[in-house]
Amino acid sequence: MAILCIIIIIIIIKESNKNFKGATLSCALFLCFSTAKVSDVRMHVLALLNRHSMVFGNYRWTEFDEEFLQKHVESVLFICYELFPPAQPVDLKSCSVSVHIFTLNEDGPSTLSLEEDEELSAANHWLLPAAEFHGIWESLVYERGVKSQLLDYVTTTIHFSEKNVDSNLISWNRVVLLHGPPGTGKTSLCKALAQKLSIRLSSRYSYGQFVEINSHSLFSKWFSESGKLVTKMFQKIQQLIDDKDALVFVLIDEVESLTAARNACQAGTEPSDAIRVVNSVLTQLDQIKRHSNVVILTTSNMTEKIDLAFVDRADIKQYIGPPSEEGIYNIYLSCLEELMRCQIIYPRQQLFTIFELETMGFAESEVSEHSLNLRDIALKSKGLSGRALRKLPFLAHALFVKTPAVTIARFLEALDQAVDKQKEEKANLVNSV
Repeated sequence: MAILCIIIIIIIIKESNKNFKGATLSCALFLCFSTAKVSDVRMHVLALLNRHSMVFGNYRWTEFDEEFLQKHVESVLFICYELFPPAQPVDLKSCSVSVHIFTLNEDGPSTLSLEEDEELSAANHWLLPAAEFHGIWESLVYERGVKSQLLDYVTTTIHFSEKNVDSNLISWNRVVLLHGPPGTGKTSLCKALAQKLSIRLSSRYSYGQFVEINSHSLFSKWFSESGKLVTKMFQKIQQLIDDKDALVFVLIDEVESLTAARNACQAGTEPSDAIRVVNSVLTQLDQIKRHSNVVILTTSNMTEKIDLAFVDRADIKQYIGPPSEEGIYNIYLSCLEELMRCQIIYPRQQLFTIFELETMGFAESEVSEHSLNLRDIALKSKGLSGRALRKLPFLAHALFVKTPAVTIARFLEALDQAVDKQKEEKANLVNSV
């Protein structure tokens, strides 16, 4: 059967070599409105892997040596997880390959509205995999192991449920809590995690559902009929969960808002109805987590205000902090590669990874000059959030370049100036407070 859609193929590779025990790579192929049969795509992809079996860390193919792939495939991307060192070669011929084929949903979010007031949005809702979430996972840079541990957690959650493990004997609540300062990508990571797992588990679930509840909206609008409206909201979520072909993710962003409401009630500064909202939400979460096809994702910017009732429910309490020096360098590196691809930085120049610079002993030479300058900028940027870091290349061009195209040497000077300006503005804000 021919397919007329955008197709993405994810290849999960489990390295059998003892030196890579437990290592995972994924490979994504982007097909633009291809009419090729899935079986033909699979055959040509496996042939490609057989011809080019040695890869080094993260790798992207954009040009192919075979007509079928040239016609139907835009790019092939390998993403490595937990490989030490990151640039060590991997022989794909020694790997077992699993191919997952799916289509991206181009529709934006819909709203889950309540019958009493169709303008009152209970939550935003996406069908997964969503085009809007595509590429988020790869763009997020954290300490080594954070993303893979979250993947493993949800995979084990689903596995235990399907094996009918008695939850009275071995307890798990299907609740993830990501906490840390603002701007570190916690909400984005939740969306990316849901997207990634809807792909990884596509052999078990036909598609994914992602529901984002806004805690602030919950408490600012629903005091008058809190219990009734909260129950109706979760009834709508329950309807999604009832479809056992769907893997459902429920996100409660800034979950500390629940704590603020309960504390205010206990202090007598908020209506007693507010505490009924919180208790109702907790009760509803306890009910829906009994289903095998749901995962509850929560985020918090202020750990000191997180309600203990939520802390007790969280299986994983993962801190998401500002990026490390290596993480900052990798963020900048991906930004510069993108600007070179778009020919905003021109001509293209070679940039090394941190691992490659370490292998070279950080020796200064003509070929390493730009990479070492970028490392110095990364060191200066420590303490900035991931959100701020990804804005800086834009600000560097807007404020200090002001020409359509620029050399990499000049752009690095502008980026260095943009970092200084960002840190100065941050300091001024702190002083004014």
